[in-house]
Amino acid sequence: MKIIRFITQQGKEVMGCDWDGQTASIVEQSADYSFTDTGERVDVVKLLPPVEPSAIICIGLNYRRHAEETGQEIPKYPAIFMKYPGSLAGHKDAIVIPECASDPPEVDYEAELGVIIKKTAKNVSEEEALDYVLGYTCTNDVSARRWQKHAGGFQWTRGKSYDTFCPCGPVMTTADEITDPQNLAIKCRLNGELMQDSHTSDMVFSIANMISYLSQSSTLLPGTLILTGTPEGVGFTRKPRVFLAPGDRVEVEIEGIGVLENPVEKEE
Repeated sequence: MKIIRFITQQGKEVMGCDWDGQTASIVEQSADYSFTDTGERVDVVKLLPPVEPSAIICIGLNYRRHAEETGQEIPKYPAIFMKYPGSLAGHKDAIVIPECASDPPEVDYEAELGVIIKKTAKNVSEEEALDYVLGYTCTNDVSARRWQKHAGGFQWTRGKSYDTFCPCGPVMTTADEITDPQNLAIKCRLNGELMQDSHTSDMVFSIANMISYLSQSSTLLPGTLILTGTPEGVGFTRKPRVFLAPGDRVEVEIEGIGVLENPVEKEE
């Protein structure tokens, strides 16, 4: 099932399925994390990110060819950083380039598969890790490269946590529909031009491995959103470099999920 979160004409925040771009059927979620289609069809006034994350955990350098294009070694352990929950944005919401990251241009795109945790996970084995997944979504780990590196004290969180720097959606595809998350095509287009074209089989650490690793003596709460790394083709490795500019349009497409689209604006 493909689940959306949205605002109705009555101003209520609900979940839905069978979204046709204008309307959706309201969905109820049970205590065992399953979803039921009520059949009640309503207008979608505003689409929201499909999850309200309790935390946003990100993995860096998790595609082999991306590590190679940056000139770095393949990591032996997952490189972990966080994004502020306030960085979340939805489908068609604008990516806003902050004033402090506009001169010179430095804001980059990163298409990523997002994983949503459904139940409390601690000390989970790799074999059972996928049982803790509620669903998968498209995400964009938008990154201000200068602030990610020397301007942020070489701590990635600052340069990746500005408002709107975590677009997510438009839907969450439930885990039962994606039996193998390591077998998905992933793409990013900038103004219609294909910039990233890869496959989740190129990941260094699998989804199951990441969940197990992150849960060791650390509790992953329901609603945790994990960004699982980006493939090769990011803007800062290109010659000449390609950075986002006001008026741009970014699309992240992942097989079995859909297309996340966001325009780009400058902070006023």
